[in-house]
Amino acid sequence: MRVSIVGSGYVGLVSGAGLSDVGHHVLCMDIDQDRIAGLRRGEVPIYEPGLDRLIARNSEQGRLEFTDDIQRAVDHAEVLFIAVGTPPDEDGSADLSHVLAVAASVGDCLEKPLLVVVKSTVPVGTCGRVKDAIASRLDQRGVEVEFSVASNPEFLKEGAAISDFMKPDRIVVGVENQRAETLLRELYAPFNRNHEKLLCMDVRSSEITKYAANTMLATKISLMNELSNVAARVGADIEHVRHGIGSDPRIGYSFIYPGAGYGGSCFPKDVRALERTAEAHGYEAELLKAVEAVNNRQKSVPFSLLSGHFNGNLEGLAIAVWGLSFKPNTDDMREAPSINLIEAIIAAGGRVRAHDPEAGEEAKKHLDGDRFEVAEGPYEAAAGADALVLITEWKPYWAPDFDRLAREMKQPVLVDARNIWSPAIVRERDITYYSIGRP
Repeated sequence: MRVSIVGSGYVGLVSGAGLSDVGHHVLCMDIDQDRIAGLRRGEVPIYEPGLDRLIARNSEQGRLEFTDDIQRAVDHAEVLFIAVGTPPDEDGSADLSHVLAVAASVGDCLEKPLLVVVKSTVPVGTCGRVKDAIASRLDQRGVEVEFSVASNPEFLKEGAAISDFMKPDRIVVGVENQRAETLLRELYAPFNRNHEKLLCMDVRSSEITKYAANTMLATKISLMNELSNVAARVGADIEHVRHGIGSDPRIGYSFIYPGAGYGGSCFPKDVRALERTAEAHGYEAELLKAVEAVNNRQKSVPFSLLSGHFNGNLEGLAIAVWGLSFKPNTDDMREAPSINLIEAIIAAGGRVRAHDPEAGEEAKKHLDGDRFEVAEGPYEAAAGADALVLITEWKPYWAPDFDRLAREMKQPVLVDARNIWSPAIVRERDITYYSIGRP
């Protein structure tokens, strides 16, 4: 099939690369001319394991192309995806200006039947607004063209997006007519061979499903972090508790790891957006407010552990930080807990030398000042440090040389904000060790 994807960010590029890899002819469009020029040269603007190879292979074989021309994108497509950003407004609701701008442009260009699919994460009712925006521009042109609008939310985990797209556990689509369903079933047929994965529903149910999924996962994280704070105060070990509840199949082990809170482009934004959607329809979603509040508070816990060790005085201290991105296997710094930690250290008079396998350059866009620097390696960051805080659990940090840390740090103090290290193993090196919800 001929597919166009408007928006060549994270979702658009992963979707475009994945669809082209199964044989569809995909045209990715973006108004950012520099981004498009870079993609044509093989330069992928985001870090996602395997994405660069997937884009290169399908570009070389002619199934994946890039353009900054919306007219070409509309003319090319049987199915056109809208995959532009929906950042939060000041009140936390989703900013739909980019989505609706694309819809208007489609209406300006449309000359033949088209299925428009909203891939962006959007609140309930957005597909209706997209349809109205396209229809309005067609009316202004005095043109009648058959089109329909469908919903197809993405469920991609940063760091594992290629696998998530190529081997999905479900494909959610919301449609308004049989033709749209038929086209989407044809589009996703290569991903649907082992068993039925496509869940077809009405458009509004599809729109809210993405928010519901992310909010459920965010709730599990916040609840576990809340429990970790209770465990710390009563002298329990949250890791034992985690195993105790995770073994219950009704609960499971996914998303019950205590830590420094969630960040990224999805969970914070989507929880707030669903909360605002509820408010707009006259319902106060108290649980959603609590999920967000607990998460915001949890981001301060690593600094509290660090500051507590030094009796609140970090003036002039050198603090090493391992991990900057909001999670491993991505360079995404959006709402990363590391930002809260580093800003608090600097505000308290400390200096930070950090390391991250991929996010060092991206971090410099979010953190500046004379008291923040990025080291070449983890041990370079730790050398001479008064304390080390692990904030993002990248694999290279899981089994460090604790003896080397004890030798090379000025003060061997470790704050493990992801509970990846064994307290006994660390402490037998005469290292002072703190973690989340463990004695």
